[in-house]
Amino acid sequence: MTSGENTVAQFGLSIRALLLAAALAAPALAETANAQTLPGGHMHGADGTGHDMATMPGLRGLDASPQESAELQVMFMRFPGLSREVELLDDGIRTYTWSDDPMLATVLISHVAGMIGRVEEGRDPKVFIQSPTLDILFERRETINTEIETTENGIWVTQTSADPEVVAALQTHAGEVSDMAARGMDAVHEMMMNRAAAGQ
Repeated sequence: MTSGENTVAQFGLSIRALLLAAALAAPALAETANAQTLPGGHMHGADGTGHDMATMPGLRGLDASPQESAELQVMFMRFPGLSREVELLDDGIRTYTWSDDPMLATVLISHVAGMIGRVEEGRDPKVFIQSPTLDILFERRETINTEIETTENGIWVTQTSADPEVVAALQTHAGEVSDMAARGMDAVHEMMMNRAAAGQ
């Protein structure tokens, strides 16, 4: 086996191990997320009504598992504990996202690995608050080259493409994720209201 083949094999094993660990942890994640309601929990959505900040139904999806929704909920509940750096490349992005909270880091790594796996397989979770920027990434997934590297408390992701529209979408989405990591649900609500105002 060449060094390149060995790296690919290790990558595959790492992904499977992360997803298995996340699956085993799913009940605990869901319980933790449901228990961590925000002070003065309230309802609102793009029009100011309908989004429950305690249970976050917008994190569910047409093809999202309870585990995946629970992971999203934990990250939104604990977003101040997330840190993120983004480098825009000529042909894509290189990002590093991490947390000094071990549980949050585990959830983060599982989520990122899971989403990369979904894109590669073409399985769009169609989460209700999902940005339409992801549409082209699923549609043209075969044009995306992805490399990941996990650390003790985070994950590096490098994604490149020869398709200029995909590169633009990768960079736009990286900015959206950074905004969510910095502002949590406020960033999501702002994006939803902007899309509603634009008639999207």
